Amino acid sequence: MTASATVDRDGRRPGLPSLTGMRFLAAAAVFFSHAFFQFIPSSWGSGEGPAFLWSKAGSTGVSFFFVLSGFVLTWSARPGAGPGAFWRRRACKIYPNHLVTAAAAVLLALSQSRTVTGHQLLPNLLLVHTWLPRFDVLTGVNSVSWSLGCEAFFYLSFPLLLTALRRAPGRRLWWCAGGLAAAVWCVPLVSEVFLSGGAVLSPRMPYSVTQMWFVYFFPLTRCLEFALGMVLARLVAEGRFPRVPFAPAGALVLGSYFGALYAPGQYGTAAVTVVPLALLIVAGAGADVGGRPSPLRGTTMVWLGEVSFALYMVHELLIDQVARALGIGPADDLSGWQAAGLSLPVLGAAVGVAWLLYAGVERPVMRRWSRPRRKLVLEVGEFS
Repeated sequence: MTASATVDRDGRRPGLPSLTGMRFLAAAAVFFSHAFFQFIPSSWGSGEGPAFLWSKAGSTGVSFFFVLSGFVLTWSARPGAGPGAFWRRRACKIYPNHLVTAAAAVLLALSQSRTVTGHQLLPNLLLVHTWLPRFDVLTGVNSVSWSLGCEAFFYLSFPLLLTALRRAPGRRLWWCAGGLAAAVWCVPLVSEVFLSGGAVLSPRMPYSVTQMWFVYFFPLTRCLEFALGMVLARLVAEGRFPRVPFAPAGALVLGSYFGALYAPGQYGTAAVTVVPLALLIVAGAGADVGGRPSPLRGTTMVWLGEVSFALYMVHELLIDQVARALGIGPADDLSGWQAAGLSLPVLGAAVGVAWLLYAGVERPVMRRWSRPRRKLVLEVGEFS
């Protein structure tokens, strides 16, 4: 079993730099998924070719972020903290980047004579668009912001979920983790049984927009992954989880990814990969707590991880602009090597733009407004 994590006098547990480094790998997976979709669109849905090999990287990366979010927030939550400061900090973390990239998306659309309607923009700005099973709303404005709609719901629910988790007997934690993983597997089945009917998206995507929304976009179903991360954090913090080495965990993720590529229906969205991704997160946390070597703890990887949220928010806009500038469309596929050669400098540019957003917006807002000013000797507790 892993050693339990010690806490300091303020109730803080040790940092997890390996998980910060993992953030960049997940963001890069999402980037390459979208880049190959834009640069080789015909291969994406063909069941073969380089774009098909990246076709599940986006959904796998997002699933990783959802599990990781639950894990890290639970890990860093302090006993006795109130929800108000937590919600304030989370809002300062995600909303400024969301607002800036949404404005950029609208300006780019208008400059290219594309329309952004009010029924797309308003739900997007309020981060409630993932509650609406309409594809033009779900992916309108900055398409990747749908995941922020899910995260906003996770954050609203977190204080209640954390209270329930802290009250749960330790002996039941494994049952909770197993039940949540099983529930993730059941989501595609529920979609098939109860939401059948309607036009399917394509031969390679034999499900309707409503079915896709329920499995992929719906905050309630995606909250299962977030809650799984929360339970795992307590298991690791209390030393109840066996040691998981990096190499087997990474190999299991890779194997499950290829399984997701060929999984029927929507089982490849999260069901096939959720347990391996969870084990990879546990491996990284266990390495940091136990002081074991980690390839993701270096200065460069941690820095890339810190800018990964900004990278996630800007990359799709940049990829789309490059594709438009080069005239790449459904009838103008690049070769696999051309797509790879183009993707790498675009990733470098995206990291540069992400750093500007992180240094110019995200970090200053977090430093200035994420914590309330202290008055007299009153100490206001907060979640990290």
